[in-house]
Amino acid sequence: LEGLRQDGLPWTPAAARLRARIALLPDLGPVGDADLLAEGDWLLPWLGRARSLADLRGLDLVEPLKARIGWEGQQRLEREAPGQFVTPLGRRVPIDYGGEEPSIELRLQELFGVTRHPAVGGRPLRITLLSPGGRPVQVTMDLPGFWASSYADVRKDMRGRYPRHPWPEDPTAADPTVRAKPRGT
Repeated sequence: LEGLRQDGLPWTPAAARLRARIALLPDLGPVGDADLLAEGDWLLPWLGRARSLADLRGLDLVEPLKARIGWEGQQRLEREAPGQFVTPLGRRVPIDYGGEEPSIELRLQELFGVTRHPAVGGRPLRITLLSPGGRPVQVTMDLPGFWASSYADVRKDMRGRYPRHPWPEDPTAADPTVRAKPRGT
């Protein structure tokens, strides 16, 4: 524990995402490095095998953080600040809680048919809509507003660049997809 106090906590991307989610629910306890290291008892069971600085740096904090908030805290966390957004196609997209607003990135076609803006814990998701090539096309916190206004311009531009992908006139009535049309159709 003293080694971690000197070197700092090793935050993997998954552990950092979990910490950001826990921070949204302040009654689950403070998650700043100083706070976590000051009350180091929660971490002791995972330090039993650590014998060197490399062992400490290789420590994954996901399970210790989950144990720290307990079963009920984990259930509440999943309800109020889920780790993933499930698209209409059933694909799980990780939610990034590192910015001012929780955010996701996914292909525009995966949200066809969605008429209400997705939200987590009562907060709207910041959605970065991607082209079929994976490049950002639009960032929105009002999906119905995007469908009603700037989608027409995006559609015009994208139809020329990606003619094999569907670009319906009314995206709210279209089925979500990640597929392209077969060649020659």
